[in-house]
Amino acid sequence: MFYRPEAGHGLPHNPLNAIVAPRPIGWISTRGTLGDNLAPYSFFNLTAYVPPQVMFASTSAKPDRPGTKDSVAQIAESRVFCVNIADAALREQVNASSAPLPAGVSEFQHAGIEAAECETIDCPRVAGAAASLECRMTRVIRLAGEANVMVLGVVTGIHLRPDCVESGVFRPPSGWLSRLGHKDYAATTQTFQMERPA
Repeated sequence: MFYRPEAGHGLPHNPLNAIVAPRPIGWISTRGTLGDNLAPYSFFNLTAYVPPQVMFASTSAKPDRPGTKDSVAQIAESRVFCVNIADAALREQVNASSAPLPAGVSEFQHAGIEAAECETIDCPRVAGAAASLECRMTRVIRLAGEANVMVLGVVTGIHLRPDCVESGVFRPPSGWLSRLGHKDYAATTQTFQMERPA
């Protein structure tokens, strides 16, 4: 099968999401003039070690946030955000926080998620996250297509949940939560090691 994206694929579900998978989930928390917000984004990744940097992309808009979503709108105001990393044990809370709530309604409260304050930025974080990366926004880039926006940030502080550090290695006990295609997610618990060539 071959198809051109602009012509459509003719399948019941977009295969692109399942082709580029698994994808890590950036559970982005922000604070703006309307309050605190929390939303998962599967277009997310680490982009550099020194200084540590991350990116996430928002790919749609809300009627009450012209041209974007709450996360991007609030980052434009505050210039900071926090990337929370959920392990598989938090999958229900991650899913609940994706509800299309009106701007100003807290997903923390809606989904019963405990918030904590960040250390280096004025922003909430998920208290029970496996890890949280406090970030200062460096760039917001408009991508091709309507409402496609990439946010880049430098990491200014890192929280690790104590039970996720085993023998000096970060490893969430219930597995890393990732996004696959359609309604599919994965909890990665089986891992293996390989040595890089000398």
